[in-house]
Amino acid sequence: MSFPITRPRRLRRNALMRSFIQETRLSPKNFVYPLFVCPGSGVKHEISSMPGNYHFSIDRVGEECREVAGLGIPAVLLFGIPEAKDETGSGAYGESSIVAQAVRAIRKVVGDDLLIICDVCLCEYTSHGHCGVIKEGAVDNDPTLELLARASVSYAQAGADIVAPSDMMDGRVRAIREALDSHSLTDTAILAYSAKYASVFYGPFREAADSAPQFGDRRSYQMDPSNQREALREIALDVEEGADIVMVKPALPYLDIINRARQEFDVPLAAYQVSGEFSMIMAAARLGWMDRERAMIESLTSIRRAGADVILTYFAKDAARLLGC
Repeated sequence: MSFPITRPRRLRRNALMRSFIQETRLSPKNFVYPLFVCPGSGVKHEISSMPGNYHFSIDRVGEECREVAGLGIPAVLLFGIPEAKDETGSGAYGESSIVAQAVRAIRKVVGDDLLIICDVCLCEYTSHGHCGVIKEGAVDNDPTLELLARASVSYAQAGADIVAPSDMMDGRVRAIREALDSHSLTDTAILAYSAKYASVFYGPFREAADSAPQFGDRRSYQMDPSNQREALREIALDVEEGADIVMVKPALPYLDIINRARQEFDVPLAAYQVSGEFSMIMAAARLGWMDRERAMIESLTSIRRAGADVILTYFAKDAARLLGC
């Protein structure tokens, strides 16, 4: 029926009514908080392009994780900054890798009260800044798979719950799954960065992780921002290879991809609100152009509304405080 019998504003007349019929619910349980671990001791150094986010030394990251768990956020995602870099990114794998050390340190503080996810890539660890082994000026896919698998095993053996390959090499999910299973790590889950676009929105992260490529770019392995159908194919391949959770990255410029993935695949779906999305809102808020809290919640709600079950976001702590545990 039409107006005056039908009046949609009846259900918007006050905050209690709006909450009562709210279609999309946002909760701290939806969030994953990314963290950067670095060498040294006593380090908590703010990242200039990402206000409120820090580099933590291993002796400080545990206390940060205790706070995260106390806010009702169920998981953190770890990125490592090694002491030294080389051509093959050897700092990414082995018992002494900075991420493996961080996993063990966090476990001592929070026990099993927090899920630990480890990003699996080589870009932070290679002297050239690319996500794999270089051969004749280009990333060589197949030799890179073995290194990604080694890193995944070392993180899982240290106590990680989930490994998250972000490299966009073909076949890496299968290689990691086989390596984990062969080491009796069958309970370790894989969160695949399945549709990861070659995006300008990674800029602040490159500073945070010191991972900018020293030559060329990453368009030969990350996805063309113009493509939608290709994203669905990438997700399907990762599911077939054994991914337990799939992800779209970035989030806000790719809400259509998140929504299509939600419609097409019956697996847990994550989306990464990346550094550029975070910093863009923070910069506008600092200039007084928008309300930071409203922009934060509106952006996160849009990602959830599009279909994401899990949102990786640098706003996780602030949003959790605002939403309540």
